[in-house]
Amino acid sequence: MGYATWFENHAKKHQAIVQKLQAKNFTQEEIIAYFDFENMKQNEKDFCPLYAKNQKCHDIKELNCYLCGCPNFRFSDEGLAEYNGNKILSKCSIANGESLATKSGIHQNCTKCSVPHHKSFVQKHFSTNWLEIMKECQE
Repeated sequence: MGYATWFENHAKKHQAIVQKLQAKNFTQEEIIAYFDFENMKQNEKDFCPLYAKNQKCHDIKELNCYLCGCPNFRFSDEGLAEYNGNKILSKCSIANGESLATKSGIHQNCTKCSVPHHKSFVQKHFSTNWLEIMKECQE
């Protein structure tokens, strides 16, 4: 599955949860709190494959899943650029993390970056429309 397919599928899952919460008149704070890892793994098991393993994508105590995916992530399944004959398929706009070279190309490795998973970051960039927050990701 390419980045674009994941991106589109995830946006739909995210929107369905947000709409469900809005129908219950959740406030912005309540919506953000709902996306806490511990709550999500219990109540939204299909949102992330790591929930079934009780595994976090980033090793932080209070992981918020609202911005699964990061507004600083840039991608193109056709390639953003080329380096030594290899397509650069993703990168970080704030130059955080590191690159990972695979047979398919060069990818951004975000495993050591927890920026979008902190509640304060989510509050700063909040929109009930995940695609609005993530609009600069696809290049």
